[in-house]
Amino acid sequence: MNLFAHLVLRLIGVVLVCLVCAVGWVLIDTHRAIEKEAAASADRVAGTLETLYWRELLWRGGLSRTHLIPIPDWETMATMKTISPGVCITFAPGVEAPRRLCSQLEMISDPAPAWFEAFYDHVFGSYARVERPLTLRQPTAGMVSAEPDRGAAVRQAWHQIYVVLSVAALLAAGIGVLAALFIGQSLMPARAIVAGLRRLERGDYSYRLPSYRTAEFNRISGAVNDLTARLAETTAQRVALTNRLFQVQEEERRALARDLHDEFGQCLAAVGALATVIEMEAKADRPEIARDARSVIDVTKRMTATLRGALARLRSQEVEELGLEASLAQLVAGWNVQNDLQATFHLDVVGDLAGLPEATALNIFRIAQECLTNAARHGKPHDVHLHVARVDAEGNGAVALSVEDDGGGTPARLSSASGYGILGIRERVAALGGSLLISQARRGVRVAALIPLMGARGSSIATTVPA
Repeated sequence: MNLFAHLVLRLIGVVLVCLVCAVGWVLIDTHRAIEKEAAASADRVAGTLETLYWRELLWRGGLSRTHLIPIPDWETMATMKTISPGVCITFAPGVEAPRRLCSQLEMISDPAPAWFEAFYDHVFGSYARVERPLTLRQPTAGMVSAEPDRGAAVRQAWHQIYVVLSVAALLAAGIGVLAALFIGQSLMPARAIVAGLRRLERGDYSYRLPSYRTAEFNRISGAVNDLTARLAETTAQRVALTNRLFQVQEEERRALARDLHDEFGQCLAAVGALATVIEMEAKADRPEIARDARSVIDVTKRMTATLRGALARLRSQEVEELGLEASLAQLVAGWNVQNDLQATFHLDVVGDLAGLPEATALNIFRIAQECLTNAARHGKPHDVHLHVARVDAEGNGAVALSVEDDGGGTPARLSSASGYGILGIRERVAALGGSLLISQARRGVRVAALIPLMGARGSSIATTVPA
């Protein structure tokens, strides 16, 4: 879950909690208000009836009358006005039967849903009856009692809840939309920072994040820019060191090839010539010596062949003298003449490989050499295809090199293999500012490299795609 959705869900949760609290507060406040209205109605009706009682008693010969308060007189509009809506008044005049009077039960609001009535009764229960004597001087004159009507109370509570919920829901929706817009706008720098980190992951060290008005995002932007600058500097130093190491490696290869050719090669030639002379002189009278000399000659020939193969791998003069395409052709031909391999190596060249920079051509040759070695070493292929093409990548020239085999290997196995083959390929491609992709082929592994001929160095991408 992203940060925007997380914050919006939290906001919705806070709004719901506030709505629940508001509903609870309204319910409690409505319940208390109804109780207060019942008590106030009892007080008002008791006061009204007390006035009527003393008037009838003192002015109209009430001492000789049976009913001190005339029933038709107290059930008038004047009495109804003193009763709050939804409250029922019960008046028991002396020893007579109680009389009940309710005020505007059906005019309060629309009926509440059944579930709300059940919930309201479960939470608050029934209302307590409020009783008041008609007059404190004459306790036997009668009692006035008031209690809220259950249906009217539920209607009144539902009406209050409905009004509050409607207003609160509209306010919450408006606040939620505005807050979501503000949150989204506030989090826009985070998207830019993530995009910058993605570009940094792809090796683009030239990109810099802008400054932001928010202090936290501004500090993150500064830290990312500092990290990018340090990575660019470190990468440039590593590329320079890698190029220097490859240069030293080529010089060492040349020196080793020269020493092997001049010293070891001449010694093998001398041993072979001497063994030939011994065989010729001992063939007539010492056949056993002639056989030993022949064995020495055979061993010398095998060692000479092995030496030629080693010299072919060590020398780079062929690339400098013959060119990249001819050197690749000789490389593939050398793999095809090896008797211990059952694979057939194919070369496909597209475009003109002449005129490449010397260092680039030499590194492409070494990459192809190492890829063919890995294809033969880490699988049992029947066909190995080397494809080299000069392409136009994003307006700049580039060389695309790929080696695909049908040896049944996997990219994970190739990447985890012991040795420095893949590591050396990665370093060479990175030093040339190219990209490397190791993926699963139809029946084996495909290693593909794209090496730019122009553009910045050190912006390499090394990616392994699992099977």
